[in-house]
Amino acid sequence: MKKFFYKHKIKLSILTLLLVWYALCLPDRLFDVPYSTVIESRDGRLLDAHIAKDEQWRFPAVDSVPYRYKQCVLQFEDAYFYDHPGFNPVAIGKALADNISAGKVVRGGSTITQQVIRISRKKDRNYYEKLIELIWATRLELRLSKEEILELYASHAPYGGNVVGLDMAAWRYFGRKSHELSWAESATLAVLPNAPGLVYPGKRERLLKEKRDQVLLKLQEENIISPMDYELAISEQVPIQDFRLPQLAPHLLQRANKEYGTQKLRTSIDYEMQETVNRIVKNHHNLLQQNGVNNLAMLVLDVETQTVAAYVGNAPTSREHSKDVDIITAPRSTGSVLKPFLYAAMLDEGELLPESLVKDTPTVIDGFSTENYDKRYTGAIPASQALSRSLNVPAVRLLREHTVPKFYNKLQDLKLTHINRGASTYGLSLIIGGGESSLWDMSRAYLGMAKTLELYTKNSSQYDPEVMNRLSYLDDNSAFAKAEKETSQKHVNWSLEPSIYGTGSIYHTFEAMKKVNRPEGEEIWHFFNPDREIAWKTGTSFGNRDAWAIGVTPKYIIGVWTGNADGEGRADMTGIDSAAPVLFDLFNRLPTQNWFAPPYDDLIQVPTCKQSGYLATPLCESISQNIPSVGEKFASCPFHKSINLDPTKTYQVNADCEPASQIVTTSWFTLPPVMSYYYARSNPAYKALPDYREDCVPATEEVMRFIQPKHNTTITLTKNVEGEQNSAIFEIAHKDSDAQVFWYMDEEFLGTTKNFHELAITGKKGKRLITAVDEEGNDVRIYVVFD
Repeated sequence: MKKFFYKHKIKLSILTLLLVWYALCLPDRLFDVPYSTVIESRDGRLLDAHIAKDEQWRFPAVDSVPYRYKQCVLQFEDAYFYDHPGFNPVAIGKALADNISAGKVVRGGSTITQQVIRISRKKDRNYYEKLIELIWATRLELRLSKEEILELYASHAPYGGNVVGLDMAAWRYFGRKSHELSWAESATLAVLPNAPGLVYPGKRERLLKEKRDQVLLKLQEENIISPMDYELAISEQVPIQDFRLPQLAPHLLQRANKEYGTQKLRTSIDYEMQETVNRIVKNHHNLLQQNGVNNLAMLVLDVETQTVAAYVGNAPTSREHSKDVDIITAPRSTGSVLKPFLYAAMLDEGELLPESLVKDTPTVIDGFSTENYDKRYTGAIPASQALSRSLNVPAVRLLREHTVPKFYNKLQDLKLTHINRGASTYGLSLIIGGGESSLWDMSRAYLGMAKTLELYTKNSSQYDPEVMNRLSYLDDNSAFAKAEKETSQKHVNWSLEPSIYGTGSIYHTFEAMKKVNRPEGEEIWHFFNPDREIAWKTGTSFGNRDAWAIGVTPKYIIGVWTGNADGEGRADMTGIDSAAPVLFDLFNRLPTQNWFAPPYDDLIQVPTCKQSGYLATPLCESISQNIPSVGEKFASCPFHKSINLDPTKTYQVNADCEPASQIVTTSWFTLPPVMSYYYARSNPAYKALPDYREDCVPATEEVMRFIQPKHNTTITLTKNVEGEQNSAIFEIAHKDSDAQVFWYMDEEFLGTTKNFHELAITGKKGKRLITAVDEEGNDVRIYVVFD
């Protein structure tokens, strides 16, 4: 052996080098080309795709070759594909003889394996290149199975123009998936790669049909198709025009490409739902743009699967109006859509009951002033109504009581990622639009609440601690979704402690949101469709720049945003008028479904005061109510007091002026003076405390008085050099230097002062009543005449 190796060392060395070269000649990645990003619906239908970076329409490699196409391409290109080692000597010999005889290339002898090599190398065709293709082809046969080689061919063969690969060709020429093609359509695509520049649909139909029919005839001769199938197939017309790819979710496609790269992704999108939402968005955009509102986004989430059912990132507007911007992921001012989260948080902490009265009066807190949208005040209003009517003043007061840091931390639990600058940065304005969030994050937060409620009733009153980490736009069965799901659920255990809110608090929050007044045309829904229930909330940002509407049903979360991407506001654009009609356009198309079941294990039945909503006391009329279990630590009713009346029940008395036997002791519902002032105006049945009888009035001292002007003073209305009316200065003195004073002209609220009680008032001609009221209900009044 030593002698043999020594004698033939040069030959053996060359042979070894050749074997090493042969083993390494084939690149690890045969096709180093860019692909298109493709997204499909959850049932596999094409939603959208974009062209590859090299301007070729090249879908990612197929994972299987359709049977019909396989039979067609084998009969046309390589009938002995499963028998040869990568090249066919007989075919090569015949081709060589025919070409020499003709004096030019009239026939090719390449196998499908060799064509895969040729397509991947993109070299000029000559005999040297043919030799390389032959060698590489045999090496490819050793690396891959026949089926894998056929998949490479189908994925990278040229089909005319900039169309590459079977899947893309099927969509371009026939408007459907390659597995759905007929025998005639499959045969058409089988012949195209052979001469994609010569045979092109729409240009040389006759030649294309001849080549196709030759393939079909061979299929019949080989008994692959029946004579009837053959006759039907050759009667089909060849494609004469290109089909446009579906463009149902361009912004989701853009997002998928950014997050997952060039892949074919099976998404969770419901194809019919996506089509419906696209139509709704288009129709409403046509209406909104008449008011200068150019952008609209809509997101639909499936509660059961915690996936995206429909995704429309923007209206079909123009490039000038930022049509390519995905509004769903863009941070926008939240308006009032955070209010349900505060309501739920305070219920969850036992700081509020669903119907407990909250203060609704003109408010200035540490220099921060707010007012209700309609500039009206109720004095006191049940918390659920304050939420359903989206009143700003009660929300700000409740946030102050709950504290901004606690609420800010809760918003972090809800994954509102754009609210991230610290609690002190936002202050009390956070609850009325001082922060920003995206439609994606906002809808996910409501999804988390709905899913928590659903799972609690299904899983023995337990909570999923990872409920806020489940939202995806990928189908549950896709490889990416499975990987993400396995990662997120790796250490998940059911818990008895809520991860965001207790279900009792969530249930009552949704119940309050069901009472929100519906938009025009939906006002009497409960008479005709009492079972079509939805919990929903609108929001309008400062300056009418953003309009929101978010709806919750046991099956879907529907999120809508309308506005202008550049932040330009529109006076008439509000959540109720602009966004809500879009939401209800979809909601009214959804099937009726049962509402959330009450989570009785997280509710407790207690007597509450009928008038105040607080825990009942012996002094108030009570009703039985299911409240969140932590609500039993809430306060008892502070508004019912025991008072002493004279025998006629007309005046208040005391033992100093009325015999004890004549005193009638009764319970009386009474609010603090400022609350009472507004409450009486909106609640005619409210009765203020009776006055003390003249002989029973307790001694009091003067708390405040007017310094200027004096009672019945006449003030002349004058104008400055710019033609604007001058104001008159009104001043009072108050015993308590820290008191807060509320000013009114007739019944119009003018403003609030603290410490220094001076107010510039621009008068209206005529006799006017000027009233100043402090927080304890002490008031002073004067009449002045503006002339």
